Amino acid sequence: MTRRVFGITGWKNSGKTALTAALVSELGRRGHVVSTVKHAHHVFDIDRHGTDSFRHREAGAMEVAIVSGRRWALMHELRDEKEPDLADVLAKLAPCDLILVEGYKHDAHPKLETRRLEARNREPLTASSPNIVAIAADHPVSGETVPVFRLDDIAAIADFVERCTGLTARGA
Repeated sequence: MTRRVFGITGWKNSGKTALTAALVSELGRRGHVVSTVKHAHHVFDIDRHGTDSFRHREAGAMEVAIVSGRRWALMHELRDEKEPDLADVLAKLAPCDLILVEGYKHDAHPKLETRRLEARNREPLTASSPNIVAIAADHPVSGETVPVFRLDDIAAIADFVERCTGLTARGA
């Protein structure tokens, strides 16, 4: 099964997460089932010290599933394994209409670059990442060969994502 994957990438504080969340909402409103993958460059934990699942992981469990009537989560400890490739992570997701991937600047899927004046780094990524197919910025951008959107123009960006990934617009 071919997965529709579209990325949101950019430097720290460039608006990636806000745009990803807004696109999930907008595309969901349009009737699409959307999943996300977020790459973290830092150590993170979705579990808190003292919880039962934390104690299971601390004891050495390779995987811990937490299940309730509202959601379930599976945590996999890498231990001595290398970080999985994006393709490995995508293969674990349930079927959906679209997977939005936040981060993964240099992977081969099509992606939109976010740019904000307040970003930690403002060096354009388009020169080093040939898979950037659009830009969304909070300031005027010139000299680019890909479409440029206002960072807050969620409807136009969602239209572009639908066209780029072959999603059929389902309407509101």
